Amino acid sequence: MKRAFPLQAIADLSALRLEQATRRLADLIGAEQAASERLRLLEQYRQEYQTRFLAAAEKGVGPADWRNYHAFLARLEEAIELAKRQLSESNARAAAGKQQWLEQRARTKAFDALKQRHAERVMRFEAKLEQKVTDEHAARRHAAEERMDES
Repeated sequence: MKRAFPLQAIADLSALRLEQATRRLADLIGAEQAASERLRLLEQYRQEYQTRFLAAAEKGVGPADWRNYHAFLARLEEAIELAKRQLSESNARAAAGKQQWLEQRARTKAFDALKQRHAERVMRFEAKLEQKVTDEHAARRHAAEERMDES
């Protein structure tokens, strides 16, 4: 008869929390990658816009176009700074999520180790019990054989 692991409910809860932490970490990493891509695209667009403007400026640009260029570039720089802040915050959230995942994984591994040790103790106990039954059976048979030999 196998004895159940007394902490099984807690071990199951720990495994469930590890799955949740894994999904949360995947979401955070996805958000981090999206923020990084947004920043890359904004910086690429700024570079392309500056290149186009410089090409136009060589041909001659009026004061209104010059002001529009600077105003648009200023808004683009603001967007890039915002994207950098968002990326930084996303990096921090992903790092915190990874730390939480590592901690939860360590707890789950600890419960797995406890469960394994419990299973090993149960197996040793059952093996000793089986050996005891076998020894008792052999002793009875030996005693019965000796009684038969004496008769």
